[in-house]
Amino acid sequence: MRISDLAREAATPLTAVKYYQREGLLPAGEKTAPNQTAYDQRHVERVRLVRALLETGGLSVAVTKQVLAVLDTDDAPLAEVFEVAQYSMTAPRSPEAAASREARDRIADRVTAAGWAATTDNPGHETAARALDGLATIGFDAPDDYLDAYLTAAATAARADVAALQSRDGRDAIAELMVVGTVLGDPLFAGLRRIAQEDATHDLFPVPAAPATITTSATSAGTTANSGSAERR
Repeated sequence: MRISDLAREAATPLTAVKYYQREGLLPAGEKTAPNQTAYDQRHVERVRLVRALLETGGLSVAVTKQVLAVLDTDDAPLAEVFEVAQYSMTAPRSPEAAASREARDRIADRVTAAGWAATTDNPGHETAARALDGLATIGFDAPDDYLDAYLTAAATAARADVAALQSRDGRDAIAELMVVGTVLGDPLFAGLRRIAQEDATHDLFPVPAAPATITTSATSAGTTANSGSAERR
């Protein structure tokens, strides 16, 4: 198929496909003529993947290249694939101050209390600690039960991730879901959390009932005039 067909099949604007191509995010097509290149279903799948990583996952082009590189390395250990996926989601989008020592210690304490087998250099420590620092700026010192509720939800989601990996056949399929699931799992979790928040606050902060319809004075006057006309008849 031609590049225009590729864009149509992948449901992606042609300008975006050409951009991915210029940035080296797509594998080369097959030259069929001096000015013509053919693409196949592999390219369609790659375009969809790149678009998901960039637009939904919010990754930069540079980080997306790293993710794709490890996916395209057949002999990369799955532990390395998972590490790249985790760090891709915690790569700072803009310069950020490091988390405070107090916040990092709080996160480490709760992770230890939960009995998780996690290393202290996991990028999630820094991300979670920066969130605690942000909450502290508005005077909210997150109590242990608040943090533990988040740990419980995160553990449930992580078990679902592992179960999904076990349902895949073959190293490539597992690696792909490991990377894409890690990247897109964050916006999936965030979206569902927002829906759950609406449900949780439904009774606490009820939406005011719509005001009753009030008859306008103009309508009332018209009705009165019509009634008078009818009586005169």
